[in-house]
Amino acid sequence: MEYGRIENVDKPVSRLVQGTIMLSTAEEEYSYDLLDQVYEAGINTFDSGHLYGGGDCERVLGRWIEERGLRDEVVILTKCCHMNADRERVTPYDISSDLHDSLARLRTNYIDLYLLHRDDIRMPVGPIVDRLNHYIGTGNLGVIGGSNWTHDRIERANLYAATSGRQPFTVSSPNFSLAEQAEPPWRGCISISGTDGTAARSWYQENQMPLFTWSSIANGFFSGRVNRENYDSLVEQGLFDESAVRAYCTDDNFERLDRVEELAEEKSLSIPQIALAYVLCQPLNIYALVGARNGEEIRANLQALQTSLSEDEMDWLNLQRSERP
Repeated sequence: MEYGRIENVDKPVSRLVQGTIMLSTAEEEYSYDLLDQVYEAGINTFDSGHLYGGGDCERVLGRWIEERGLRDEVVILTKCCHMNADRERVTPYDISSDLHDSLARLRTNYIDLYLLHRDDIRMPVGPIVDRLNHYIGTGNLGVIGGSNWTHDRIERANLYAATSGRQPFTVSSPNFSLAEQAEPPWRGCISISGTDGTAARSWYQENQMPLFTWSSIANGFFSGRVNRENYDSLVEQGLFDESAVRAYCTDDNFERLDRVEELAEEKSLSIPQIALAYVLCQPLNIYALVGARNGEEIRANLQALQTSLSEDEMDWLNLQRSERP
């Protein structure tokens, strides 16, 4: 496992970050066994959210950490203020409400990395930064940041923090993958992939802000199951999400998929491994969120982390050069 260091986090942070969306009280034995295997593989950082499983994902993660006595060893990233059917919920009130729920569910008195799950650009950044800093002051939060915030909004928040003596946003969690989105798969998603993400990637590269990137395999597009002929039938079978069809099933992305498959065969790797390696080999400070569901997928992700792709190979995968390097 490779680890990085993030300012104001007193533990190493694994470059692979295990998601928790698959955890549930109904399958607690499976959930605990999976978390044990993830931790044994050297992954000490876990991604969750107030929204996930109606809170059940945080509850299972918290019980596992408590029962294993690992709170001082693991890094918890969780998120607040996702919109609901009634309102956007990016407010100081919702930060406080979601935080107290998450602390109780996770059975801890502090969260290492706390991110706003979505943004509401109508809201001024000052009250948001102030409320998050209040909980940094009480010791309940370590590092703060935005998930699905544009780099411009993060820059604005950090300018306010600098001029008001507050701790700034230290981390960001956008979408990033080899696939270029034709449209966001869900409302409020921010991607730094493709041509539209060029300015954001340049900003993040210049600032080297830690990025907790999500959906390296593009919501299943690079799962190894999807091709030009079968994606509609996979949707009908419930094996591929309709939102992924709208976001990723374009001619250019299928050409990228063809190239990933070719390179994977050459390197004796799988399509998801090449897609993940593409993300991890970028000149960015990336910690990739992954969603391994068993030991085989954990081992595959570790192999992807150890796979080096050259700049020429990545340019070819991304259609920036026509000749195979």
